[in-house]
Amino acid sequence: MDMKEYLESTAGRGVLATAGGDGRVDAALYSVPHVLEDGVVAFLMRDRLSHRNIQENPHATFLFMADGPGSRGVRLFLKKIKEETDPAAIKSLMRRHLTPEEDQARGMTFLVSFAVEKILPLIGDDPAKIPFC
Repeated sequence: MDMKEYLESTAGRGVLATAGGDGRVDAALYSVPHVLEDGVVAFLMRDRLSHRNIQENPHATFLFMADGPGSRGVRLFLKKIKEETDPAAIKSLMRRHLTPEEDQARGMTFLVSFAVEKILPLIGDDPAKIPFC
């Protein structure tokens, strides 16, 4: 199983942690990222605190906690590599279907892509505990 299969087939919750240029940290609930063909992960983001932080500091961590007993999951250490606003690309990755009015009311959507710099298990640093490596 690879990272894409794992994230798509495992129920759980995700938290994206970012920090602004001043070092102030934020954490926000996020859906699992889209894993693209080249191993890049991408999030659809609205213009809120996490997105603003990424403009000032390209580093983030995505923590995925798998449902079920124990502490299963992964931490992805990320670095922003690209951001786009192409409506067709964004629409192709939308998981939630909003009316045009609902989408407009939520504000601009950005497709933000990250390189995965490091992967660790949810707890500790033993690579054997990463479920897809």
